[in-house]
Amino acid sequence: MIHTIVYGFTIGAILYFIAIGLSLTFGMMRVINFAHTLTYTLGVYMLVSLGALFKGYFVIAAMIAVVVVIPISYLIERCIIRRLYGESLDHTFIATFAIALIGVDTIKWIWGVLPYPLSDPIGEYLTIGGLTLPIYRIVIVMIAILLFIGLEFFFRKSIVGKIVVAALEDRDGVGCLGIDVDHYFSIVFMMGSALAALGGVLYAPISSVHPYMGLSILLLCFAVVIVGGMGNLRGTFVSALALGMIMAVTARYWSQGAETMVFIVMAIVLIFRPIDI
Repeated sequence: MIHTIVYGFTIGAILYFIAIGLSLTFGMMRVINFAHTLTYTLGVYMLVSLGALFKGYFVIAAMIAVVVVIPISYLIERCIIRRLYGESLDHTFIATFAIALIGVDTIKWIWGVLPYPLSDPIGEYLTIGGLTLPIYRIVIVMIAILLFIGLEFFFRKSIVGKIVVAALEDRDGVGCLGIDVDHYFSIVFMMGSALAALGGVLYAPISSVHPYMGLSILLLCFAVVIVGGMGNLRGTFVSALALGMIMAVTARYWSQGAETMVFIVMAIVLIFRPIDI
């Protein structure tokens, strides 16, 4: 059962890395950002390429992979997403889904369609009371906790964070103060994309690397955002860990229904707390 708990927290941590960006863009910009799957997957494939150059230096390769995604996400936001602010959700869905599909085909063209094997970069295990736990999974959970604390500090103490939180509550009011809200939207979008890439590079060694890997996990992350609340940073963290644990426990007894349970929980939440868009 301890292994199930560790697995659940690991999945929850990965969902949090990706969902926090979706929560901000969905809650702040009212954009259904399917392009998030591109930055997630692209970060993984950059890790694959850089891993061949920096053999034995996973941390360096992972950091560079995340950094490479940032300017790409800026171009996506500046050239496409920014034109959709205030538009119908149907328009944002179609445009960002098109970006995701173009990105998948581009990845297939560059890296091919065959899966890439990645191994545990640490490869060590922690033995406690007869239980053997992968240290890498524990590290992922610790990074998620540190990220949550860091984001809490950022959004509560920094000027940029305070503006973003205020814009989540009242975008028009913030704009009336003479603040260029679109500029801060770009910062939020790039931050969310970088976190999605981080989630990808951390999850890649314990999952399968293929061009469509981002699409399935993105749907789970939308469920996290809906359960946690759009723009609710703490709610997203709690929701991600809770749904990750639900997936792990369900998979222990009914492996085929692990993801199904996530969407059942989401449906129950929507019954009692419909989304106001």
